Amino acid sequence: METQILETVDRLFYEQGIRAVGVETIAAEVGISKRTLYNYFSSKDAIITAYLERRLHPAEISETPPLEQILGYFDRLGRAFASGKFHGCAFVNAVAELKTAGHPANKIAFTFKEERRRWFGKLLRRLHAANPDRLAMQLMLLVDGEISAALVRGDPQVGRTAKDAARALLSAAGVDIGRGKKTRVK
Repeated sequence: METQILETVDRLFYEQGIRAVGVETIAAEVGISKRTLYNYFSSKDAIITAYLERRLHPAEISETPPLEQILGYFDRLGRAFASGKFHGCAFVNAVAELKTAGHPANKIAFTFKEERRRWFGKLLRRLHAANPDRLAMQLMLLVDGEISAALVRGDPQVGRTAKDAARALLSAAGVDIGRGKKTRVK
């Protein structure tokens, strides 16, 4: 039952927003009473926390070349934008909607963003990029900007533009975009 609740919550919160969806709606969509819902989750905040924790998946480094993994991240976002089902970053959306400094959602969102930054950093170190930690943060800022632009503009093509910007950042850090190897910086 808990899995069914969280699947329903995921769909409702992501499509409609956390504040827009009440516990009554969640219970009705699942087909249970509010009391039964509260047997699984003690409060709406507990539901929100479980929703975000369920989405918190570490990005795995694969055997694919690091450059392909980095640029592939931008490709995946572009496909998500074009799907017509993209409603932004669930973690950023939660923080923006809740506007409560001490809410557990903030810590979960920070954990998600920090994990992605570290993922970029590990790949950048494999590429021997100059200043990989700084570049990882720049790529994260590019990702966040790309997501915002796609939402505001309603244009999935911003993903292509963000990928081009990522290539420029990587090249400026000494990564050979053609082969994904460190080049001599003069």
